[in-house]
Amino acid sequence: MSVVTITTDFGTKDGYVGEVKGVLATRAPEAALVDVAHDVTPGDVRGAAWILGRIWSRFPVGTVHLAVVDPGVGGARTPIAVRVAERWFVGPDNGLLSFVSRAFSVEEARRIDLAIGGSPPSNTFHGRDVFAPAAAHLSAGADPRRIGPEVEGSQIVELTLPRPVRQGDSLHGHVLHVDHFGNLITNLPNDDLPPSPRVMISGVTVPTLSRSYGAVGRGELLASLGSGGTLEIAVRDGSASERLGVDRDEEVEVRPSPGASA
Repeated sequence: MSVVTITTDFGTKDGYVGEVKGVLATRAPEAALVDVAHDVTPGDVRGAAWILGRIWSRFPVGTVHLAVVDPGVGGARTPIAVRVAERWFVGPDNGLLSFVSRAFSVEEARRIDLAIGGSPPSNTFHGRDVFAPAAAHLSAGADPRRIGPEVEGSQIVELTLPRPVRQGDSLHGHVLHVDHFGNLITNLPNDDLPPSPRVMISGVTVPTLSRSYGAVGRGELLASLGSGGTLEIAVRDGSASERLGVDRDEEVEVRPSPGASA
């Protein structure tokens, strides 16, 4: 059985997701459809890219990841299908693949023919009329060449994202994502943190790492080794974003605690 994951900013009250899934169910009836997220902030390509970058490898080889956060629908951006690590990614070429294409080599990339659905597409709903038919085509194991012409993987649009910087004993990074709970997810890899780190953000210092949310009292601020592989800052039973008044791109600094051995 093939798998198609679906990530959008369509929400769930208007039926748009249902239309997309209807196309998939009709054209690839054997595929298992997995809803990843549909409440991405409208037009938030970067937020959707982070989600896609986190979840894609959890699915088996052969999975098709359909991602549609497309504020430029009907415009100049290119509908694209990209194969990375033996999985296909289908969506607008507007930076959605940044967390994937930056880390892994692109095996194949194709510009999707707008007529892939068999009739002229709506100018405002390529998720249904272009991307869903292309995802169904790939999920069914059909020849990728029928989707459209090949393009160079190096031409795929990448978002400009902050990267960690080391300055002496300090590691400087940024908040990449604020999740549903208000947790601040940084770009600082767990493996790069110094021993016994002190975490500083927005004028506040978190002196030690906590193994879990339960290691601190209710309402207390904590830093932890996040499940996605990077440092996270949270408030037990609360929102770190609200507590600190910060959002994406806030700078984070990590230093070794005084007296900690290197």
